[in-house]
Amino acid sequence: MGLDPFCAYLKGSRPFTFVTRNTLTAVMVTQEQRGKPHLLVIPTRHRETILDLTDDECAALMVEVRNAATAIDAAYQRPGISVWQNNGEAASQSIRHVHFHVAGTLDSGGTEWGPVEELPLAKTELIAKQVRAHWPSS
Repeated sequence: MGLDPFCAYLKGSRPFTFVTRNTLTAVMVTQEQRGKPHLLVIPTRHRETILDLTDDECAALMVEVRNAATAIDAAYQRPGISVWQNNGEAASQSIRHVHFHVAGTLDSGGTEWGPVEELPLAKTELIAKQVRAHWPSS
């Protein structure tokens, strides 16, 4: 079995836009923008679901979820921030690597659940630059 897409991005064998990365977590800009903007927060070690995380990974992930929400709020002044996370195929987890979605809501509220345009990396890099400029300092 090959690497899941997130592990491939982390390993550098597939290109992807990272906002920030450390030994426990990575924050990425998804090419499928379902909010304004839409980020993913993942553990850097492969963990299939939230049930597989260590206590340290849980704590680090939640700090980065909060940091992503804070940066989105500061950079984009959205009416709200949506955070969601699925575990297992029956819960609509499409990639078997635990990940949290953090997205600024659309002007009308909520996020887009239907098909969305896949942005090129040049556009996700611009989103990352905007978010990084407002990333909370440790």
